[in-house]
Amino acid sequence: MKRFGEPVIAGQKYIPRPGSYVILHHGDQVLLTLQDGPDPEFQLPGGGVERGEHPIPALHREVIEETGWIMGTPRKIGVYKRYAYMPEYDMWAEKICSVYVARPCYKLCDPLEDAHSAHFMSIDSAIELVDDDGQNAFLRAYFGR
Repeated sequence: MKRFGEPVIAGQKYIPRPGSYVILHHGDQVLLTLQDGPDPEFQLPGGGVERGEHPIPALHREVIEETGWIMGTPRKIGVYKRYAYMPEYDMWAEKICSVYVARPCYKLCDPLEDAHSAHFMSIDSAIELVDDDGQNAFLRAYFGR
C-alpha cells in the first residue's frame, strides 16, 4: 500500500484509523469540502470509519455531514496510508484511506458539521487546492493529470 505524508516517527505508537473518501464529480466539476478550522483546507469529502461501521455507510454519512449532498453508488478506486497526529482525538493515527468515485445526486441540506462548507470547482482547481498528498494523487490519477 502506498504511503503519503509525514514520515513515521520512530518509537511513536500509531492507532489504525480506517477512513473513506470520495471524488464526487459531475462533468468537469468536483465537489470538495472546506474545513475551516484552525488551518483551513480543502479535502475530498469523507472521514473516519467508526468501530463496527461498514466503509460505504460511513462514506454516505460523512458526505452528508461535510457537504449536505446525497451521492450515487460509490466505486472503490484504491487505498493509501498516512501517519498523522489527530488533535481532535488526541491520538497518533495510522490512517488507512480508501478512495471512491461517485456522482453527487442532490443537495439534501447544508453541511451538518460546524466549520464545513461544500464547493464545486473545476478539476484543475481541485487538484491545486487539495493539500493531502494521497487525495491529490488520486485526483490527478483519476482525471489523467
